[in-house]
Amino acid sequence: MVVKEGNLEAPTRHPLDWKNPDFYSEESLFKELERVFDLCHGCRRCVSLCNSFPTLFDLVDESSTMEVDGVDKKDFWKVVDHCYLCDLCYMTKCPYTPPHEWNLDFPHLMLRAKAVNFKQGNTRLRDKILTSTDAVGSLAGIPVIAGIVNAANKAKPTRKMLASVLGVHPDARLPEYHSKTLRSRLSNRVGKHAEGEAAGGTSGKVALFATCYGNRNEPIIGEDLVAVFEHNGITVTMAEKEQCCGMPKLELGDLQSVEKAKNANIPVLARLVDAGWDPLLVSRLGEVWVALPQISGHADDVPEIASLLLAHLSERGEVPLRFFSSGARNALRLHHWQGEWAELLTTVKNLALSALDEEITAEDVERILQPESGAAAGPLPSVFLDQPLREAREAFERMYFEYHLAGERGNMTRLAEKTGLERTHLYRKLRQLGLNVGRRSDERD
Repeated sequence: MVVKEGNLEAPTRHPLDWKNPDFYSEESLFKELERVFDLCHGCRRCVSLCNSFPTLFDLVDESSTMEVDGVDKKDFWKVVDHCYLCDLCYMTKCPYTPPHEWNLDFPHLMLRAKAVNFKQGNTRLRDKILTSTDAVGSLAGIPVIAGIVNAANKAKPTRKMLASVLGVHPDARLPEYHSKTLRSRLSNRVGKHAEGEAAGGTSGKVALFATCYGNRNEPIIGEDLVAVFEHNGITVTMAEKEQCCGMPKLELGDLQSVEKAKNANIPVLARLVDAGWDPLLVSRLGEVWVALPQISGHADDVPEIASLLLAHLSERGEVPLRFFSSGARNALRLHHWQGEWAELLTTVKNLALSALDEEITAEDVERILQPESGAAAGPLPSVFLDQPLREAREAFERMYFEYHLAGERGNMTRLAEKTGLERTHLYRKLRQLGLNVGRRSDERD
């Protein structure tokens, strides 16, 4: 019998049988976790994705048997905690997804584990609060309170308190709350009935689902989208009512709350579709190609764009938290960007990965943008000599890899050759040092 690799065909996703009592059986769960983890351990193709996989492989490699059976079952939860259900492993990497006989669906298994954990009452109060986006948004969006909350979220004493009480990092970017929500700004379009001019297989009219974030945190996004549509003669309405889509609760494993959100939102959206409001129109936006202007004509905007790119990379977990000094911002503005926007993005990422401190300085920018100068690395800082051997070695290794990461511009193939390390070990070492680099760096080159 010939066994086909799952990814030679489109993955087939089976429904999650979450209402079956066995779904919440911890014994059954751990049996499946061990089966899947053993397959992942033997493959390791997903090591460059989220931190679930390096965590799993480190647990295996450090166990007494160097196999999954040597890992303490309690440590399985460490792997589960790192999964945020992005689905990349299932959709792009795993060769054993259905219809392969091994039937491996890592994200669904992680969701099941999260659901079991939630069912057992192990979810922290802070997680229940932070995932209740509608309740938090309703309270923080009260006109007077919104201003107080936004100001408090920018104050260092408040951020320290949030860190100690809710575990929110003091440097994490927090969204602002708006008392004038998107639904109130577009109130004249709620429940609007109109006809659109059909074109290109679409009805010419679209219904907007604001989302809890778009409604209360960044209503300007929804306003801009409506302005673009209406400028092009496309009629826009808003759903009569809506609530959070349930994704925060899904990541928590609170499947009952997700079902409630689904039951509240789907009937409203289904009625809009039945009334002729186009469910496909937004997807057609992906067919529109817009050329970016040359960076040379927007030099004064480069520092702000670089800061936004840096924040975006940090939020995605691709780089540590960093910020540009005023000198660094000025150096970026004055540089002649021959490689245009792609060069700026690569430079920002390399700066974040190679900077030794949270603040990226003008000297850091000069070092990255002028690698051809060939200046030799300076002598080791004397601070290494005053540290215990283990801490000094770790500090040196971090500096060593940051130096070569910058020199190779994040290319992992060249970095592996330069350092003489096998790729899997190299990724594990970089993650141990807090230098998270994905394999997409190779694809750019």
